Order: sequence, then structure tokens, then C-alpha cells
Amino acid sequence: MPDAAELLAIAVEIVREAGETARRMRVEGVSGVTTKSTDTDVVTAADRAVERQVVDALRARRPHDVVLGEEYGASGARGDVRWILDPIDGTVNYLYDLPQYAVSLAAEVDGQVVAGVVRNPATGAEWTATLGGGAYRAGERLHGSPQTELGQALVGTGFGYDPARRVHQAGVLHGLLGHVRDIRRFGSAALDLCAAAGGQLDAFYEKGLNPWDHAAGGLVATEAGLVVAGLGGAPPGLDMVVAAPPALFKPLHDRLAEMDAAGGP
Repeated sequence: MPDAAELLAIAVEIVREAGETARRMRVEGVSGVTTKSTDTDVVTAADRAVERQVVDALRARRPHDVVLGEEYGASGARGDVRWILDPIDGTVNYLYDLPQYAVSLAAEVDGQVVAGVVRNPATGAEWTATLGGGAYRAGERLHGSPQTELGQALVGTGFGYDPARRVHQAGVLHGLLGHVRDIRRFGSAALDLCAAAGGQLDAFYEKGLNPWDHAAGGLVATEAGLVVAGLGGAPPGLDMVVAAPPALFKPLHDRLAEMDAAGGP
């Protein structure tokens, strides 16, 4: 198996360079804005430029690896490693110049994420993790929130771009809001997962996340001691991603399952 620490070092170097590209392009002004799945699901020239930069950098270092990116899909030979990239997670925030977006890159070996980095270019904050090696921010090991009561938990979430899905998610939120301290919606699942890892959120859940949305952030959360899973024993994925400390995971999971949070459009 490729060494996770070596893969992380590659990822960190590439993401820092790519993050600077994203930050510079934001300062220069957002351009090339188009839409994808719906009229509100935007993609910018920076999303595409950052993805190309990361792919090219990975090709130079590990030419046989596969790269799965949000904007251009999978490319490359069938190597030992698959890299999972979100060039800008939180593109709407990026579009509006809100400093809550991230470049996220994970390395997966035999279907398991072994290294990941999430970086917010607007603030310079960076989170890293390796499988079995812990999660870190600025050299400090992360351990999640000590909160044990769901009623006192600050919970992060996000919403899809399809109007019908949003209606379903709003119903779930309505049913959950009276059972937690409060809800936060920041607009970047990668950063939300890292916030949960660091205890700035007590827990997080969201339906509709693709691999690039949660691969690196999910590893950071897991290595901080959180349970990261779907509902009913399913792995984290499109139907649901829940990330919470063990004491909060079951009550949050059960409440979400009761409201069919993984169902709907």
C-alpha cells in the first residue's frame, strides 16, 4: 500500500498551490459562471482552473493514478491510488465573496480513504488527516466535541439545489430544530465536517453529498473520533452523511431516520 503520509504530503503541497489560485481568481473577480444541475447550482472559471491545476500536478507526481474531480469526472490509468477532488467546495459562497469555501483532496487506496486535506484559501485554515494517524489543524490534534446531549448540540447541515429536495430537507429541519440547541448552514460540507472534527460544530448531517464533498472532510472527522456514516448501517454517501461524536451519533441518527431524512427526492 502506498504510504499515507507520503500521499498526504503530496496532497498538502498541491492543495496549497491550488488554493492560492482560487484566492487570486476571487480577488480578480469571478468569471465564466455557468450552471449545472439546476439554475442555482453554479460553477465558475475558477472551479475549472483549479481542477485542471490539481490534475496536472498529480499527473506530474503520480502519472498512473486515477483522479476523480467534481467538474471533469474521472481520468487517468488504473493505478494504486484514486484521488478525489473538489476544486472549490462552496462555490456559491465563492461567487458571493463569502470566506467559507475550500479546496478538498483525498487519496483513496482499495476503496478506503487514507489521506486527506481540506484548505480554506480565504482564511488559510487547513485540516489534514491520515488513516489511523489522527486529524490535525495547525499542528493541533482534533478530538471533536465533548457534548453528549443532543438537545444542547449545535448541528450543521446543508441543502441541495433541486427545489423538491429542499422542500423535503426543510421538513426534516423543522422536525429536528426543536430537539437541538440550534442549526448552522455555512455552505461547504468539507468545512462543516472539519468544524465538527474541531468541535466548532457538535455534529453534522446532509443528504446528497458526492464523494468529493465528503472524502477528505469525512476522514478528518473520523480521525478526530467522530462516527461518520449513513442511516441504518449504510456507509456515508448520497443518501446521507452523518458525522457526530459517539454520544451524539445515535440520538441524531435515530431522529433523522424517524423523519426519513435519507428519503425524498
